[in-house]
Amino acid sequence: MQRIGLAVAVAIGVALAPVVVKAQQAGTRLARIGYLSGGSDSLREAGFRQGLRDHGYIEGQNIAIEPRFAEGKFEKLPAFAAELVRLKVDVIVSSSTPANRAAQQATQTIPIVIAIGELSATPLSNIARPGGNTTGLNAINDELGGKRLELLKEVLPGLSRVAVLRNLNNQAATTQLADTETGIRALGLQIQLLNLRGADDLEKLFVAASRQRADAVFGLPDTLLTVQRKRLAELAAKHRLPTMYPSREHPDSGSLMSYGPNIPDLFRRAATYVDKILKGAKPADLPVEQPTKFELVINLKTAKALGLTIPQSILVRADEIIR
Repeated sequence: MQRIGLAVAVAIGVALAPVVVKAQQAGTRLARIGYLSGGSDSLREAGFRQGLRDHGYIEGQNIAIEPRFAEGKFEKLPAFAAELVRLKVDVIVSSSTPANRAAQQATQTIPIVIAIGELSATPLSNIARPGGNTTGLNAINDELGGKRLELLKEVLPGLSRVAVLRNLNNQAATTQLADTETGIRALGLQIQLLNLRGADDLEKLFVAASRQRADAVFGLPDTLLTVQRKRLAELAAKHRLPTMYPSREHPDSGSLMSYGPNIPDLFRRAATYVDKILKGAKPADLPVEQPTKFELVINLKTAKALGLTIPQSILVRADEIIR
């Protein structure tokens, strides 16, 4: 009888084991990560989530993600950031310069990891030892403007007049424009400024570029332009204007070409910062890093629609060709 009782007890224990494990998991506090973006971020968020998985984090098991997307309506960001603070998230990951600023204004204690943005518009005390509660990746390099212009000139040997599209509400636009103007002068080109304050300005700006016979449109790094990338591609096609942008999301949406940091790689690296912080590291002690992977993306379908032949010298250097 004792043996039978023991066997029954073991059987019951085995049957209940999964229930016990689930109960233990349910009682375990999940690390909460706030994700604050000025855009809509499908490509970027996917890279971040992959980075978390690479470090052993599984949503619903050991982490919970609280995403907040402004979708280009930057006025929503302060309220979103304040909401994440009220939720007492363990770390905030910010995507875009407006989101970075909103996060920093909302908290001086919760760790903030900048995944992408212009750090000259998001001041830190020191790149090697940032101090405070913010660290991350300095993803916008002003010197890349000259490289983009050189690539555009190689694709368009007859390039003479460049229409530069900038958002006047972007605090980093002044620095970016200065670098671009230096590159334009070095190549002996003329500049036409297309200044926008909101998405409603885009149509008239492309009309102006076409009327003044711009040979191409050159977009400065800006979250609003990324959010409006499909509209920008449609306007460029309508006015038959080749375009160069800083991120691959633009040629993915139909624009001609882009050159800049590899976006998914940046966000996977942001997940590495989060991992270190959740394991006890302080943002103040984590050095700000620079992009290490860059990519040239060409949309060959768009080139053909514009009647352009992309030089072989460009095609062999392209990291991706959209056919």
